[in-house]
Amino acid sequence: MHSGTGGGHHSGTAQQTTANQSQNPVNRKLKYISLAVLVVQNASLILSIRYVRTLPGDRFFATSAVVMAEVLKVLTCLLLILLQKRLNVKQTVLFLVDAVIYQYKDTLKLAVPSLIYTLQNNLQYVAISNLPAATFQVTYQLKILTTALFSVLMLRKSLSRVQWVSLLLLFTGVAIVQVQQEGKKETSVVDSSTQSYIVGLVAVVISCMSSGFAGVYFEKILKGSSASVWVRNVQLGIFGMSLGMLGLWWNDGAAVAERGFLHGYTSMVWCVILNQAFGGLLVAVVVKYADNILKGFATSFSIIVSTVLSIHLFGFHLDLLFTVGAGLVIAAVCMYSLPRTTGSSDSSSSSASSPSPRTNGGVEMEAFLPKSVLVK
Repeated sequence: MHSGTGGGHHSGTAQQTTANQSQNPVNRKLKYISLAVLVVQNASLILSIRYVRTLPGDRFFATSAVVMAEVLKVLTCLLLILLQKRLNVKQTVLFLVDAVIYQYKDTLKLAVPSLIYTLQNNLQYVAISNLPAATFQVTYQLKILTTALFSVLMLRKSLSRVQWVSLLLLFTGVAIVQVQQEGKKETSVVDSSTQSYIVGLVAVVISCMSSGFAGVYFEKILKGSSASVWVRNVQLGIFGMSLGMLGLWWNDGAAVAERGFLHGYTSMVWCVILNQAFGGLLVAVVVKYADNILKGFATSFSIIVSTVLSIHLFGFHLDLLFTVGAGLVIAAVCMYSLPRTTGSSDSSSSSASSPSPRTNGGVEMEAFLPKSVLVK
């Protein structure tokens, strides 16, 4: 009897091993595709925003671009929900009314993160308009530090010693880059007469703090929710469009009324908006195939790609200080994304919210990715 059970167990194990082996090539291919998508989306968005914001001539309104990206995102998610309901319009409408209106308490919970995300989107335009793309890409990794600190403070999560060391390295690397940029700001910033390094730095720091808080707050209030990522995007988009329009009216209302909502929109500007709207959704789809280490590598590669292309596109000056600072940041990102040891995993799993390493890792790795990976 015992031997029969053991044989059945071994047989099942063998079948599972065979199945896993047959899936390995597919999974490996999906991982490489995921890595490529993450790197391209991360680097291309920053470089393209920098490009369109430094072109001569009339600038488009960044506030209108934020609203337009939200509109396209919501429309795309509505279409995806419609496809999930097999093009049944009535069923889709009833489903959305129930999810958004009848469950209004759940929807209202997203008002705060949506407000922060809208602020963050606008601040990113301000930061990239005033900082070289490579400098922004390196400095923006401070969101790893802010997310980690908010996770410890708000969710009582624990970090391993390696992660604490990596955060120290991260801060040191970013600080070195800031020292380098302060000395070189006149030569590294295109058309420096209309740009302010201090404004860009303040914008990116506030953006990092808001990114860390919003991600952790989002996890805290929606823990255990069963809603799909597309429904979440619709709920966020409703607030995002409303708050975005309010920001547009407050900041550019008179100018938009005079020149029009789409003033300054070129084909390249549309590419930026489409990247912001659909790129994040695309990343949300592929990120489930990427583990923590892969996400860390994606961020590191994005920094390298942004730096190399900035040299060619914007005449960015690469010197020893920037290289050392960026190198420390890349090393910190890779260290932070390393899997925990058994001991540190056990200590962190004491939290009721961390039943598995995957859950804990997923929260921690939110810092590496655009907010779109999580919900937007």
